[in-house]
Amino acid sequence: MFGYHQRLLVVDLSHGRATVQPLTEATLRRFLGGVGLAAFLLDRECPAGADPFGPENPLILATSPLVGTNVTTSARFAVATRSPLTGLIGDSLSSSFLALEFKRAGVDALVIRGQAARPTYLTIRDGVVGFHDASHLMGKSPTATAAAIRAEQDNRALRVAAIGIAGERRVRFATISSDGRHAGRTGSGAVMGAKRLKAIAVEGTRPTPVAEPSRLKQAQARLIERSLGPATAKYRTLGTPANLLTFSRLGVLPTRNFQRSTFDAAEAVSGEQLYDRHLTRVVHCASCTVGCEHLYRTLAPPSDGASASQPPPPDDARLEYETLFALSSLLGIADLDLVIQAAARCDALGIDSISAGGTIAWAMECFERGLLTTRDTGGLELRFGNGATLLPLLDQIAHRTSLGEVLAEGSRRAAELLGAGSAAWAMHVKGLELPGYEPRGLKTMALGLAVSPRGACHNRLPVYEADFSPNLDRFRAEAARGALAAASEDSTAVLDSLMLCKFIRHCFDDFYRETADLLGLVTGWDVTADELRAAGERISNLRKRFNLRQGWTRADDTLPARLLDEPLSDGVGTGTHLTRDELDLMIAGYYQARGWRPDGTIPEERLRALGLDEASL
Repeated sequence: MFGYHQRLLVVDLSHGRATVQPLTEATLRRFLGGVGLAAFLLDRECPAGADPFGPENPLILATSPLVGTNVTTSARFAVATRSPLTGLIGDSLSSSFLALEFKRAGVDALVIRGQAARPTYLTIRDGVVGFHDASHLMGKSPTATAAAIRAEQDNRALRVAAIGIAGERRVRFATISSDGRHAGRTGSGAVMGAKRLKAIAVEGTRPTPVAEPSRLKQAQARLIERSLGPATAKYRTLGTPANLLTFSRLGVLPTRNFQRSTFDAAEAVSGEQLYDRHLTRVVHCASCTVGCEHLYRTLAPPSDGASASQPPPPDDARLEYETLFALSSLLGIADLDLVIQAAARCDALGIDSISAGGTIAWAMECFERGLLTTRDTGGLELRFGNGATLLPLLDQIAHRTSLGEVLAEGSRRAAELLGAGSAAWAMHVKGLELPGYEPRGLKTMALGLAVSPRGACHNRLPVYEADFSPNLDRFRAEAARGALAAASEDSTAVLDSLMLCKFIRHCFDDFYRETADLLGLVTGWDVTADELRAAGERISNLRKRFNLRQGWTRADDTLPARLLDEPLSDGVGTGTHLTRDELDLMIAGYYQARGWRPDGTIPEERLRALGLDEASL
């Protein structure tokens, strides 16, 4: 079969054994790969009510038919599990050379079951699994872990996915890291830690078979040409940090835990300042022609807040908009040197920067309101703008010391533990902390954040583009936004299942037709645009179906109380409300566009039409 190996590798950590199972062509065609295939396997493997930290919760990695074909931006892998942060579907994506090596190993997906009796790392060589003691790797950063495994295996070609100390300590927003990139959101690193799995090291020799190599090469050349054009110019120049100053000017930059929507010091921490003063180089992800990855260097000496148990931060640190916002405006911090150091610290510790920033912002507000004191924080003055607390607090979270024991649970659980009304300013949806978009000034985005299956996510429902378009009033709520959100979610599901980067989404004139052509040239299938559109809808509904099995209710599709009770206090939209009635109106429109019931559940006939009923699966 072209494009796939049709092989699922299943690893049982409890018993130290591995088996290979077949993946049928029908399954692969219906769910494609990436998040689609991972969602299918998660739905099949994870029982209802599974403890996210228990042996019954699987950890799944999946590639796609495009991985290994040299199609630009396709070297990516998906991770899926039941999230320890939300209790719902937890899926993440990562671009890295690991994806290419994983595909060369001769498998399309990996399911990890059980729980090892001791710290373990896996080696996977052409599909053959080795189990190795990882006790000596505990406490090491992901980068140091990868280096140690390569040395121990005497193999510099190994690609390694690893967790840091945060994953080992089950911080609920811990990441899985590879090549300096991270499967970050929803806490898959904590699940890996609960399984006592420190790392996965992979190498392989098997190429990805392609049905029509000459025609695919021509299609690749056209896509590469577009990927170097105006559609990606923003990403190739300043990168996503360019958003920060623009968002502040538009009054949609979350600041001081969403109490404000502009940041007085936005210019000091802008993408422009990063580029002019701190940029060291621009690099490419694996199999990518865009070159969006900007590396920055701090101009300040190492902070006194550095942890003695951690290695010094790398000379260069990756910094995208979401990390920049979460560690600067959200906390009221205007020191780029510190933000760069904090980003590097998150990477070394293995924690998601968005959830870290959101949870710390909640703690800062609690401190300023008198609900926390220095007795709770280990002497730290957790006030907005006090950057001296940031690095020590990140260390507390990762090591679960002092206040970090509470913050490692994420803002939702931390607010439940503290009480005193603090849930009102815990800025999350379904337990996942909000990304860097102010929903009161971006009402289509407000809907997307509320209904996203994995929680407050800008990547699975990236409908902020509709708000920024000249055709919509971003301050107006209407039921028709529901159809926009559903269409965006479905096309994104196809991108994330084929493993194409969202940064090239505007490189297609006719998205479904052109991606169907790519898939057909790789697999030999006669794929139509309608088939891919249906696949996107199927995958979106499957992710929701999983959540329903895990206890989702209509009450979960909402936004934090602050966003629904308080108007914007500054910026372009000063005084603008997002009312509960407005949000309910848009959510009802979304459910209707999906063909769901008013309570957000999926009718059985809808599942049958999509091939998602029990008989079909």
